[in-house]
Amino acid sequence: MTQTPIEAAEAPRTRCGVVALIGAPNAGKSTLVNALVGVKVSIVTHKVQTTRALVRGIMLEGDSQVILVDTPGIFPPKRRLDRAMVRTAWGSAQDADIVCPLIDAKRGIDEGVERMLSGLENVHGPKCLILNKVDLVEKTELLGLAQEANARAKFDETFMISAQNGSGIAHLKTGLCDRMPPGPWLYPEDQISDLPERMLAAEITREKLMLRLHDELPYASTVETEQWKRLRDRSVRIEQTIYVERESQKKIVLGQGGQAIRSISQAARAEISQMIERPVHLFLFVKVRSRWSDDPERFREMGLDFSN
Repeated sequence: MTQTPIEAAEAPRTRCGVVALIGAPNAGKSTLVNALVGVKVSIVTHKVQTTRALVRGIMLEGDSQVILVDTPGIFPPKRRLDRAMVRTAWGSAQDADIVCPLIDAKRGIDEGVERMLSGLENVHGPKCLILNKVDLVEKTELLGLAQEANARAKFDETFMISAQNGSGIAHLKTGLCDRMPPGPWLYPEDQISDLPERMLAAEITREKLMLRLHDELPYASTVETEQWKRLRDRSVRIEQTIYVERESQKKIVLGQGGQAIRSISQAARAEISQMIERPVHLFLFVKVRSRWSDDPERFREMGLDFSN
């Protein structure tokens, strides 16, 4: 059916675009994505380099749909996986409609932030600075930090927020939405992430693994969902494997008498059940896969480039 000129003029004008959040590890990118989306789509831990793959959270505000890309932290890479993560972060910045460097205001401009600000010279397009954790810093210090960062890179606007307590989030939402280009939405209205449930569930278990074991477990561990079976009673049977690189790491994950793995499983099962709104039967297995972080298949699953 052909629209009349009046109908066409009254049709809502939607906006849609991509915002890449970049920053040093533990700057608060994942916490911010979750705050903007309104639900948890990205795992959060105290451990640096928690985010490995690109996590896209989908924020709706009025007629605007904003695809938020939580990128891996920018840090000096040492291994192939590190290099792939940093390449992915900068690649996302190049492809985004807006790039939002995130700075931990309490930490200020340290070596990691210096590296990020220098790299922005090669990123073209609109850039907005976000200062996070502003509730922990005096206002005079914040103004000085904002001035220093803006002197090093050209930003269209500076936002001051606390992703943890929600301060400044509403203003940031409005600012991002206003900058989105006109266009149709890329995802359905009720979709909050582009990650499949299987991968989100694996990420939840990886978060519980890292929170439970703190510094006991080295960085080289990952989780994969091997089976996802819907049962007749509406519950879901999920089998996941935790991969580590050495036998000694396997013992850490299991814990004395299996206490650690039980604790991880209980915490992950509760959150996965809440996410999919169904009862969950979660079965965790721990296997040794030597040098899994050099396996091309693992890189593909995380959306990372295996090449050097």
